[in-house]
Amino acid sequence: MTTPNGTMSGAPAPTLETITLAGGCFWCVEAAVLALDGVLEATSGYAQGHVEQPSYEQVCGGRTGHAEAVRVRFDPQRLSLQRLLDVFFTIHDPTTPNRQGADVGPQYRSGIYLEQPSHEAAVREYVRGLEKSGRYGSQPIVTEIEPLRVFWPAEAYHQRYFEQHPEQGYCQVVIAPKMAKVQREFAAQLARRD
Repeated sequence: MTTPNGTMSGAPAPTLETITLAGGCFWCVEAAVLALDGVLEATSGYAQGHVEQPSYEQVCGGRTGHAEAVRVRFDPQRLSLQRLLDVFFTIHDPTTPNRQGADVGPQYRSGIYLEQPSHEAAVREYVRGLEKSGRYGSQPIVTEIEPLRVFWPAEAYHQRYFEQHPEQGYCQVVIAPKMAKVQREFAAQLARRD
């Protein structure tokens, strides 16, 4: 028998994991991770920083210390941390400090903010492997890797932005090509939308 949340009664609920990813505009990261099988929730918001409950306008000013980020809850039985990192590092450039394309400022930095201590070693090993691979030439990876100190959800209109506004200019020019790349390179990991 299935319960209202989709689990089998009598069967243990999956153990979910959470990690917060910053890779430029949160609309891009959110759209990419929501496409993956095993992601149960992705919330756009503001990570780290020193201003409580910042607004989008405050964060865009670049003085609050926050990064635009997405807090991802996922089922590691369906989506491994490594595969999630594969997608994350495919959709953004981790070698550009405080910048992704035309988006410039500290709020657009690359960061991985950890909630589970068990993730730290795996994330650091993954990044070392990327550096050794030569994928980015001689450019160093500048992705911050640190414990999540604070996360404030962004305003409601930012949530699932690409899904709700695929025709919007930024979505067409910036997000759609990233989504096409995810669909091409990670087809086996995509969630089925029936």
